[in-house]
Amino acid sequence: MDLKLLQVFNAVHSEGSVSRAADRLGLSQPAISHALRRLRLELKDPLFVRVPGGVAPTPKGERLASSVAHALAGLEKAIHEVSHFDPPTSERTFRLYMTDIGELTFLPYIMEALQAQAPRLRVEVDQVALTQIMPALESGALDLAIGYLPRLSEVAQHTIVVERYVAVVGKHHPLADEAREPSLLHRLDYAVVRSHSETRRQLERLQLEDRVRLTLPHFLVLPALLARTDLATLVPYRLARHFVEHDEVVILDGLFQSTPLEVGLHWYWRMENDPGHRWLRELIIGLFDETDGGNNAPARG
Repeated sequence: MDLKLLQVFNAVHSEGSVSRAADRLGLSQPAISHALRRLRLELKDPLFVRVPGGVAPTPKGERLASSVAHALAGLEKAIHEVSHFDPPTSERTFRLYMTDIGELTFLPYIMEALQAQAPRLRVEVDQVALTQIMPALESGALDLAIGYLPRLSEVAQHTIVVERYVAVVGKHHPLADEAREPSLLHRLDYAVVRSHSETRRQLERLQLEDRVRLTLPHFLVLPALLARTDLATLVPYRLARHFVEHDEVVILDGLFQSTPLEVGLHWYWRMENDPGHRWLRELIIGLFDETDGGNNAPARG
């Protein structure tokens, strides 16, 4: 159905008059009457009947009115947000990809900033398979992907942090107070998270695969395990710092040099100039963008 016909219907219903609807839309009365005739034919109903002082909707016209008004309002809002984004009032939903490490490291700060600046905005976090990130960005199923994603090359991206790996043990680990010598790594037993392949690569590079004693599906239980056992783990520095803040663990820094990992913000090129998308990108970059290799805490918004 021609959208203009629905606009005419909405105006006539709101004004209760063909002439006032014509003035509101900047059209002639014959044009309004012609649009109503087309609608009546398509919907097989008079839609409006003459009453003193104007017109009144038929029962079918009244039922249709609320749906038409709601649809037009939603369309107007969507069109407005394409050209303008107002953070305090926007109810837009953004869909982000990040791993559980990303959730712990970035999400609390992002949501804190959004609560202050865009309290009605919605965020959905999804952990799609790595092979599905590019198709999801391309189709619009994801708006942004945050993480160490070196294979994601055909998208726009901005590096927000440069990460490194460190060893972490419980405060009461018998080797926690040992001198920070590289040989200490080979005296530790390790727990690793299956979903985070980079940790495995770090262990392989250091020839520590045979020291793995526990493999887990998620990071959530790691701090409690480290605090209560003699296990160690290798994790990104920011995650290790999070563990230290909330549990009885310590970072064994300086034991090895890990390859720097560029954690980036990724998006599909067609979203480059979308005002809301650009606003969220700039917010995230402002929160986390660092140039010192990751030794400072993320700035709070």
